[in-house]
Amino acid sequence: MNEVAAKASPKSTAKETTIFSLLHAAHALEDRLEGALAAVELSSPKYSVLTELVGSDKPLSLGELASRLSCVRSNMTQLVDRLETDGLVKRVDCPTDRRSVNAAITELGRTRQQAGAKALAALHREFSAQVGAEDRAAMERLLRILG
Repeated sequence: MNEVAAKASPKSTAKETTIFSLLHAAHALEDRLEGALAAVELSSPKYSVLTELVGSDKPLSLGELASRLSCVRSNMTQLVDRLETDGLVKRVDCPTDRRSVNAAITELGRTRQQAGAKALAALHREFSAQVGAEDRAAMERLLRILG
């Protein structure tokens, strides 16, 4: 949490700190998600790319991956570089455009994505067990308002 939020005025009302509490909770949940993926040697960006490739019936261009994951192409290039170094994807020539290159998932990448999916499913079950149905319904309403 940033210094401004951490040093809220004693006169701050609950209404004024709700946003910071929500941000803090989101960061805590993100940390748990990243920890679950780190246990299977992935980060959330790597997991996202692998999941897109698993869900595709063919290799995808880096531009298509960037578009699907809402990031800039240069970031996708660097991410695919790291995935390739890890042996999780390989670059293959595009069959329709010789200037373009596609990313194809490897068997190791498929295995690692499945391990990530299992880790996230366990995190989801743990989270669901800790949050009652009434609280989940309230959270869903809040997320619809924010979304």
